[in-house]
Amino acid sequence: MPGHFVAVDLGAGSGRVMLGTLENKLKLQEVHRFPNHQISVMGRLHWDVLRLFYELKQGLAVCSAQGHKTVNGIGVDTWGVDFGLLGRGDVLLGNPVCYRDSRTDGMMDRAFRKISKDSIYRHTGIQFMQLNTVFQLLSMVESRDPLLDAAEKLLFMPDLFHFLMTGKTVTEYTIATTSQLLNAKTGKWEPELFESLKIPAHIMQDIVTPGTGLGPLLPEIVRETGLHADVIASTSHDTASAVAAVPAGKGSWAYLSSGTWSLIGVETDRPIINPESLRNNFTNEGSVAGRIRFLKNVTGLWLLEECRRQWDKKEERDYGDLLGEASRAKPFRSLIDPDDGRFLNPPDMPTAIAGFCKETGQPVPETQGQFVRCILESMALKYRTVVRNMESLFGRKLDCLHIVGGGSRNSLLNQFTADATGLPVYAGPVEATAIGNILMQAVACGKLKSIEEGRDLVRRSFPMTTYEPGSSAAWEDQAALIH
Repeated sequence: MPGHFVAVDLGAGSGRVMLGTLENKLKLQEVHRFPNHQISVMGRLHWDVLRLFYELKQGLAVCSAQGHKTVNGIGVDTWGVDFGLLGRGDVLLGNPVCYRDSRTDGMMDRAFRKISKDSIYRHTGIQFMQLNTVFQLLSMVESRDPLLDAAEKLLFMPDLFHFLMTGKTVTEYTIATTSQLLNAKTGKWEPELFESLKIPAHIMQDIVTPGTGLGPLLPEIVRETGLHADVIASTSHDTASAVAAVPAGKGSWAYLSSGTWSLIGVETDRPIINPESLRNNFTNEGSVAGRIRFLKNVTGLWLLEECRRQWDKKEERDYGDLLGEASRAKPFRSLIDPDDGRFLNPPDMPTAIAGFCKETGQPVPETQGQFVRCILESMALKYRTVVRNMESLFGRKLDCLHIVGGGSRNSLLNQFTADATGLPVYAGPVEATAIGNILMQAVACGKLKSIEEGRDLVRRSFPMTTYEPGSSAAWEDQAALIH
């Protein structure tokens, strides 16, 4: 009998409810798509969690209306680090704050005065970024936020939606690892961090492994949507889901989950935590089957998305036309560091990029094509650096790079990446996050024996595009100039 699964995939810009049907191949159907906006309220950036929950239920109702009144499972995956707080009686305390909010400005330095950077990394193995949960919570401690005083439970974003569907309050392992509060070796919350930073440890929930069943939908949701299903804490972090769907075979391969963020890494059997991984700011996040995603977070297509948002105010431009202009623009005219702090959440991305170029003595991009080429070449050069560092830390050369997610459709960036890294690039599938979510549910329900069987299913079900590396001499020259 075929298996039917619902993946609720929530990204920082949009959400979608996907129906997956698993037989000899996996078939995907997008049943509902909706925007997800950051909302500024009195200077604070929030997520509209109740609106997202409404849209989630709309998607479930569409599944039911299409004749799928009973499915094998439902799982939610989202971006990392952000959370909601529950007070007495499991009442939601306000709307979750967005990781791009300025409340974490300066919090890393404050944290290092209380506990050393080395100690934090030795415990967690997590890349230092000011948006991490640990620094969000420290900002609440430092500002004496009354919501933190009233909080009895903390739930990360996917855990929060699982709670709204089932009433169960647990934290799934892959999303927990993004917090920089989990001990990478024990898989438990690290007491020294909570004690040193005065973060209340009692608000953290029990950790469950990917694929844990949470029970059936609440009766009120069944009545509202007409859908019957068990809720499964799948791979709740969207990158963990995307990596689970990488259609890789044997050999030494790396992955790049390409979207708003670029997550580039390898799978390992155990964390890699040493002075070199700390110096290069690599992270060790949870994956499926007890594995670790050893990776680097790099600012991704957020740079291009924000430029387009500014340009569309004057005239909407077709994405393909912009890439065409970029392909014809002069190579390596201007380059930026995608991870420079000014690009985290500027009011005007083109102005921020122009400012970086001016300050570094480079020509300022003058056309939209030049801006796009600057962004994509800079991203590819960053990938090259990460790959070289990763090979050193991983201890062996990589054979290929699999690019999954929405960015896998960007043919110009994919070719730049192949040229810059010198690796064959295999692009696809686009909907890797939803696919990985579904695969983990299928493993939990016994429809698949393992993630390896799931990856074989992905190879049979979805096409891939190959990008062979061309001449890398120009890229090597540019990399030498940067360093």
